[in-house]
Amino acid sequence: MRYVIFSDVHANIEALNAMLAHASRKRKDAWVFLGDAVGYGAAPNQVVERLRRLRGRVLAVRGNHDRVVLDPSAGIDFFNDHARLAARWTSVVLQPANRRWLAALPSGPIWLEEGVAACHGAPQDEDAYIFTDVDALESLFALPEAWVIFFGHSHVPSMFELRQEGREAHLAFTFLRGGERLELMLSRQRRYLINVGAVGQPRDRDWRPSYGLFDSGSGKLTVYRLVYDAQAARKRIIDAGLPAILGDRLVRGF
Repeated sequence: MRYVIFSDVHANIEALNAMLAHASRKRKDAWVFLGDAVGYGAAPNQVVERLRRLRGRVLAVRGNHDRVVLDPSAGIDFFNDHARLAARWTSVVLQPANRRWLAALPSGPIWLEEGVAACHGAPQDEDAYIFTDVDALESLFALPEAWVIFFGHSHVPSMFELRQEGREAHLAFTFLRGGERLELMLSRQRRYLINVGAVGQPRDRDWRPSYGLFDSGSGKLTVYRLVYDAQAARKRIIDAGLPAILGDRLVRGF
């Protein structure tokens, strides 16, 4: 099976359109969305409508911003001031049909197929970040049946790889950076936690959106970085009256 995997669009329609245009040319069996369609950006309705119109099989989970926009009592107090303001603004402008689509998303994790899972934050907690070795091991232990777990939330393309050598286990961390395209071959003799990065708000000091194409048969993962009109997305945020910093970080990549 071949999966297009993407995450954290955050109401950035310019980035989403660029990513979908690129991915539409790839052979695939399913789209996999790892959550946070909304929040931060100024085009929540356009983004959700575009996701609703995706053709083919779509597998998706909700993100923490999706949940909070629908129900501010479900965690808005943990957001910073800018994220809180954007979530409240989004909750007001989001149209009923788009609210219903977000509300129907499961919290995750979900299984794409045997051995391959997807979630927003960590498998055991959609709000949890996976940054450290301890975070990674907790997540791998939460889904012992999975050899690959795709996650989002941190907006940083990265990979944890667990390999067993006799009685010893070794965990390695890698930033997934490689120009316009990075290709990796995954082994079924190892286990992986993989973040293919963010479409709508990258935070690894590279402003370009990223997404992944995973072939579960061969184990090949390709991570793409794309150029798009970030200035237009920034202007949309400012014109909506949202905090300028939410637009500025789109052109900085952090």
